[in-house]
Amino acid sequence: ANKHMRNSNTIISHLYRLHEDNDQWVVQTNDEHCKNVSRLAQQFASEFSLPTFGCVTGLLHDKGKEQLSFQQYIRRESGYDASQKVEGDTHHAYVGGVISRQIYGCDFDWLIANQIISHHTGLHDYTDVNVIATREMPNDVGSITNLPGQQQLIKELCKLSPNPTDAHHISRMLFSCLVDADYLDTESFMDKEASLLRAQHSNLHELNTSFESFLKKLKATSPETPINTIRQSIQQRCLEMAESPIGFYSLTVPTGGGKTLSSLVWAIKHALHNGQKRIIIAIPYTSIIAQTAAILKSVFGEDNVLEHHSNFNIEDINDDATRQKTKLATENWDYPIIVTTNVQLFESMLENRPSKCRKLHNICNSVIILDEVQTLPSDYLLPIVDSLKTYNRLFKTSILLTTASQPVLSGDIIGCNYTVKLNGIDKITEIIPNDFNLHKQLHRAEISIDNTINSYSDVAQCMQNHKQVLCIVNTRKDAKHIFDLLPDEGITLHLSKMMCPAHIKHTIAQLKDALKSAEKPIIRVVSTQLIEAGVDIDFPVVLRQEAGLDSVLQAAGRCNREGKLNKGNTIVFSLASEHPLPPGSLSEANNARLNLGEIDDWFSPETMKRYFTLLYSSKNTFDKSDINHYLYNIRQPMFATYAREFKLIEDTGKTVIVNFGNSAELVERLRDYGPSYMLIKQLNQYAVTLHNYDFKKLAECGAIDEPSEGFYYIPDAAYYSCHTGLTTDNHWMEEILIK
Repeated sequence: ANKHMRNSNTIISHLYRLHEDNDQWVVQTNDEHCKNVSRLAQQFASEFSLPTFGCVTGLLHDKGKEQLSFQQYIRRESGYDASQKVEGDTHHAYVGGVISRQIYGCDFDWLIANQIISHHTGLHDYTDVNVIATREMPNDVGSITNLPGQQQLIKELCKLSPNPTDAHHISRMLFSCLVDADYLDTESFMDKEASLLRAQHSNLHELNTSFESFLKKLKATSPETPINTIRQSIQQRCLEMAESPIGFYSLTVPTGGGKTLSSLVWAIKHALHNGQKRIIIAIPYTSIIAQTAAILKSVFGEDNVLEHHSNFNIEDINDDATRQKTKLATENWDYPIIVTTNVQLFESMLENRPSKCRKLHNICNSVIILDEVQTLPSDYLLPIVDSLKTYNRLFKTSILLTTASQPVLSGDIIGCNYTVKLNGIDKITEIIPNDFNLHKQLHRAEISIDNTINSYSDVAQCMQNHKQVLCIVNTRKDAKHIFDLLPDEGITLHLSKMMCPAHIKHTIAQLKDALKSAEKPIIRVVSTQLIEAGVDIDFPVVLRQEAGLDSVLQAAGRCNREGKLNKGNTIVFSLASEHPLPPGSLSEANNARLNLGEIDDWFSPETMKRYFTLLYSSKNTFDKSDINHYLYNIRQPMFATYAREFKLIEDTGKTVIVNFGNSAELVERLRDYGPSYMLIKQLNQYAVTLHNYDFKKLAECGAIDEPSEGFYYIPDAAYYSCHTGLTTDNHWMEEILIK
C-alpha cells in the first residue's frame, strides 16, 4: 500500500484518507489485496493439503473490482473523487466465479466458483451458482495468467482422498480460508492496531508450562483423601494415554472424578505430541460454560482462553486490550483455548454464512473436547457424527468424548428398522480401562424409584421432609407448580429458563454460597434440567422426575458429590397424576430406561450401553434435516437451503427482554440508538424465550413493547418475579377480578 494523490489509472481495492485535513490518501491496489489474500488462503488451506485451491480463490475473489463501475463507486463513496458518476453494475464477487467456470469448468464449482461468488453473501445452492457463473464477463476486466492448471488441482484433491460425504465440509473449509484471509488482509490495511492485537497470545507449549505448575501446586495443597487419590490416578492415566495418534477417544469418569482437569491434561499433551494448535471445549449448557471458562482463565490467563457463547458479555472484561482481543478472536477462533457451546460448534460446521464459516479453518489441527457428550441430540446424530468423522479424517482433528454416561457412537447404529441406520465412528479408544472400576469407586448415591410420589403436592411434601434437598423436573411449568407449594422457610430457590441468564447466574451463586455455610441452613431447590450437568453443587437428597437413564445419573451426580456421607439418596418419581410425559425425545428416553427392566447397577458402563442401544432402536431418523438430500451430492449441494433448516435448537418461540437488573436502561439505549453487537450481547443477559402461544397471550393484553424492530420488551416489572422469573399471567385482569 502506498500514498497516492488522485490517480485515475490505479485499480483500488481499499483506501483511506491519511489525515482529515489534507488530501493525501493511502491506497491498497486490487493486485496487492488479491495477492495477499491468495497467500493467506494458501497458507490456511495447506493445513488440509489443498493449498492450490486457496491460492486460486484468493487470486480471483476480487477480480471484479477491476470493473470501471466499481472503481467509480469506490472513488465516489469514499470521497476520493466525489464527482464520479457510477455507470453500470457495481457487484464484483460474481466475476471471479465466471472466470473460474471458464478456466476450470463446472466440475470445480463446489471448490472454487461457489467460494468466490459467495465470499460476501454465503455459500449458494448449486442452482444459484449455475445462474451466476454463466453471467456475461465484463469487458473491462483484464485477463489473468499463470493460474495453476486443472491437473495440479486434481492431484491435490486425489491426495486428500475424500469420501462423498466429505465434499460439503471441504467446500466450507475452503470458503473459510478465503473469507478469513479476505477479512484479515483488509483489517491489516484499514485497521493496523486491531491487526497487531490478534497475535498477542501464548501457544500451547507455553501454556503447558503454566498448566504443569498449576497441577503441581494443586496436588501439594490438596488433602490426601480417597477422592483426591482417585482423581490423581485418572490424571496420571490421561497423561500416559496422551501420546497417541490423532483419532477418537473417550474419557468416561463419574461425577466428582475431576473430569474437566483430566480431559485438559490429556488434550494439551496430545496436541503437543501431534503438533496441533488449539483446544476447543464444546459444552451443551451455557449455565456451566462460565464455570469451566473461569477455571481455565485462572490457570492460563484471560488472554489465552476465549469464551464464546450468547450469554458471555465481552463488555464485562475490564482490561481494554483484552476486551478488544477477545472480540477479534470471536470472529475466527485464533486462540489457543476456546470454550463454546455445541450449538455454536456444530451449526458453524454446517452453516453457509461468512461470519459463521470464517472460524472453520482454525478448527483444523485442533483437539475438540465434547463435554457431556450424552446430550448430543439423537435426531441429529447423522450430521454430527459425519462432521466429526470428516474433521478427524481430513482436517487433523482429534475428538475426546467426555461424560459420566458414555453414549454408543461406534459401529453401525440401527434405529427402529434397518432403513434407519447410522454408520458410526470406526474406533473410539477409551482412556480409562475397565479395571479402574470408577463407577464403583465413585459410587456415592443410591438410586431408588418411589411410586408413591406422583403429584405436585406429593413432591412438595417429600421435599419438606428433608432439610437440604434438590428436585429436578422436566418442564418450566412443573418447576413453578412445585415451588409455589413449598413453605416459606429457610432458603427456597427456583431455577428454570423462565428466568433470564443474569437471574440464573445470580441464583446459582446464591445457592453455592448457602451450601458452603457452616450452619447447614434449610435449602430446598426446584430446578429444570439446566442444573443437571456440570454445575458444582452437592445435596444429600436429590429428587428426579422420570427421564432417560443418562439424565437420572446426571441428577445423581449432584447427590453426595463430595462423598461426605456414606451414601446419598436419589429418588426417581413420576407426575403421572398431573400429566403424562410429553411425546418426543423425553418420552423416548424414559421408555428406553423403563425397557431396561430391573437394574442391578445403575452406574455400570454395561447398563449405559444397553440403555443407549434401546434408545437408538426406537428412532425413526438420525437426520431430522435430511442432510443426505441436500449435501451429499457433490455436483448439486444445497448450502443455503440446508443452513436455513439445520438448527440443533428448534426455533419454536419468541425471545423477550424482561425487566430485571439494568435491562430498562439498556432498552432505552436500544430505543434511542438501535441495536449494536455489544448492546445485543448485554441484552441477552435479560432475555427469556417464550412459546409462541404465551407470547401471543402477552401481546394481546398489551404487555409487550417493541423498542426496536425485532426486539420485544416487557416493561411491567410485575410480570417478572424475583423468585420464579417471567410469568405469563395477566396480573391486571386478576386485580380487576379481585375488585
